Amino acid sequence: MDEQIQVESRGLGSDFWKFFAGQTISNLGSSFTFFALPLLVYEITGSALSLGITTAMEFIPYLLFGLVIGAWTDRLDRKRLMIIVDILRAIVITTVPLVAMADSLTVGWIYGVGFTMSTLNIFFDSTQFAAIPHIVGREDLVTANGRVQASFQGAQLAGPVMAGALASVFPIAQVLWFDALSFIVSAATLVIVRASFNDLHQSRERKSIRQDVVEGLGFVFRHPVLRAISGMMALFNLVSASVFTQLVLFADVRLNATRPQIGFLFASASGGMALMSLLAGRIRKRLPFSKVALGALTLCGLSLLLFARMTEFWLALPLFALQAGFGILFNIQTISLRQLIVPDQMMGRVMSVAGVLAWSAIPVGAYLGGSIIESTGDVAAVYTGIGIITVVIPLVFAFGPIGHAERYVPQDQELEVARPLDSQ
Repeated sequence: MDEQIQVESRGLGSDFWKFFAGQTISNLGSSFTFFALPLLVYEITGSALSLGITTAMEFIPYLLFGLVIGAWTDRLDRKRLMIIVDILRAIVITTVPLVAMADSLTVGWIYGVGFTMSTLNIFFDSTQFAAIPHIVGREDLVTANGRVQASFQGAQLAGPVMAGALASVFPIAQVLWFDALSFIVSAATLVIVRASFNDLHQSRERKSIRQDVVEGLGFVFRHPVLRAISGMMALFNLVSASVFTQLVLFADVRLNATRPQIGFLFASASGGMALMSLLAGRIRKRLPFSKVALGALTLCGLSLLLFARMTEFWLALPLFALQAGFGILFNIQTISLRQLIVPDQMMGRVMSVAGVLAWSAIPVGAYLGGSIIESTGDVAAVYTGIGIITVVIPLVFAFGPIGHAERYVPQDQELEVARPLDSQ
């Protein structure tokens, strides 16, 4: 029995659950940072524009390095790379509490940490995207990706609440120690995963990094579904970048929220995403990809429209959870579809190309959103506009390849992502 058949029959085995446990702990630590960094920036500056720049700095590395990093990771031992990146991320994030203890923390330092962490995240995310198909069978990809996303969002649910409570007692910068420790735990769990994250039987022609990048770009641009997904995500990210970027400001001026309540708001989004992540596999088995993906994005926009008009914190909470949940349901479907379409030896390149194309709009969107709010002073109006455009985007793309994406899945890979339940 060759390796490919073994992968198909493995399912969610022990290697997956080791991987899952490590990433759950790492995600919990990262949720502390996700909550703490914008709060630190807001407390230092009180500026919507500074919040926008914070997000922009975290996504600029995708523009500068994304294509090269993706091509590079396809040449490396993926598991070893992920372990090294975890250790480096632990070192970088510890600089924030250390500098804060010396009473020298500045917005510029936070920008630099965000930039560096984002660069390291490109390495990790590209390899993780390629690793999952080696840990589980292709028929379990949606379920496995859903579990990983649920882990991430479950951590994001608990993390901001915990961080918000700790921030009421300790300096906010000090909660980042937990994130540093979580990266070390993640590295340790990767060490004990037995499966290789590379195709051991597949040889590839040695090419230059430039040739690899061009090959990855060509694959994405020539493929109708991959090209359409990247375009749709770029538009969505352009308009929606300010939703999380300006959430601290929205909660403060619109909902009159306290620090712990802001933590609950971040956590509500994660709760909605965790729930939808767990349901993703079941929903996908009952409906075709196109209906799930496009419908989820439409409902995401409608939920944000309602959230933008809220002034009562406890009414806003479930609406924010819904818009985030529908957004992640869309993401899980597109990730799983890419994993079935893309050859293993091109996973890193195609993931980075897709990321650059889709996320390149986030720095621009975050900066523009912050600038508009800074000049108008009306964060609710900006949220309303984002909601309207989010509803329109899937309606437009429904008439293209995404409207019948199942036709583009290779026949030998037409498993869980490619077939609705009633055709099995």
